[in-house]
Amino acid sequence: MTAYAELVCASNYSFLRGASQPEKLIRAALELNYSGLGLCDRNSVAGVVRALGALEDSARAEDDFAARAKTFKLLAGARLAFVDGAPDIAAYSRNRAGWGQLCRLLTLGKRRAKKGECALRLDDLLADAGDLLLIVLPTRAFDILEDAIARLLAASCSVWLGANMPRGGADRRRLLRLREIARKQGVKLLAQNDALYACAEDRELQDVLTCVREHMTLAQAGRQLESNAERHLKSPREMARLFADAPEAIEETQRFLTRAQFHLRELSDEPVPAGLTPQAWLEELVRRALLQRYPDGAPQKVRDLLVQELALIKKLDYAPYFLTIHDIVAFARDKEILCQGRGSAANSAVCYVLGITAVDPVENDLLFARFISAARQEPPDIDVDF
Repeated sequence: MTAYAELVCASNYSFLRGASQPEKLIRAALELNYSGLGLCDRNSVAGVVRALGALEDSARAEDDFAARAKTFKLLAGARLAFVDGAPDIAAYSRNRAGWGQLCRLLTLGKRRAKKGECALRLDDLLADAGDLLLIVLPTRAFDILEDAIARLLAASCSVWLGANMPRGGADRRRLLRLREIARKQGVKLLAQNDALYACAEDRELQDVLTCVREHMTLAQAGRQLESNAERHLKSPREMARLFADAPEAIEETQRFLTRAQFHLRELSDEPVPAGLTPQAWLEELVRRALLQRYPDGAPQKVRDLLVQELALIKKLDYAPYFLTIHDIVAFARDKEILCQGRGSAANSAVCYVLGITAVDPVENDLLFARFISAARQEPPDIDVDF
């Protein structure tokens, strides 16, 4: 059986471009018996958490796909679209340092542009990409393609040349040209389908999204729309058939998977002092902050409430989340950035003592269960305005 992983796939977090939710893409990839999926939304990593959640849910389910989900590899990346004419590049993290590089790059591009947009140049990527794996996506301008690859290689980047078969009439000639460019530049050719949706039936939705993006009707759209319904997740057998002239491009998808070692779960653990668990560190921070909130001694009612809250936080394993919010607020205060917690978090004595919120829940007789309850079976939502 042919092994295949789709490494250039957009979800509906590629706003008005991708037509399928991350959960649907994961399910379709498992049904197709993929070895992995690379989710790379346009200048964004917003969809990867939902994709990971869907994969973990599938692994816990008692169905035919649970075993596949346990060995399935999800790559979290972003499709970098540049404003200087460079071809799009699908970027994935080799390791945790690479994830930091990718997030800093996206932050740079979004800070330059108005809300909802991103202004990146190829030089921005070249400045810091040592731990990224980069798939240069094909364009019709082969000279631009070769120039971008040469510049990336000169900067010691890890580079692949992507190739797809969109069934546009000249696919085989185009594939041979891409294969020659890869050989000339000394990079590997990698098969991909540049997927925008999970199945062919979603093409109509993708057409509507294109029309919304371009401010026109379906009747007016013409060539703004995709020429066919081929940008869906295809079976490994179909991909092998399409790439019969370059079977090594299919095989390269598996080698790429082994190079990408970063897993989103590496971000789950909040850094804590050696020898302490997240819960123990949270309790220590609360103890220290209590002395600052109540220099003359905390009322017994406050202490009792803290004991109850911390016990529930421990039971539900929410300590890392509280530590993350605490770190963000502490950083903002250190930089003199005005911030204030609000909403249901104001019902929490822990949030108040840590300085995340400014409303004393004891003095105002607020109900903690409105913020966290074991019966709700969902994590708390701490809203902080900056």
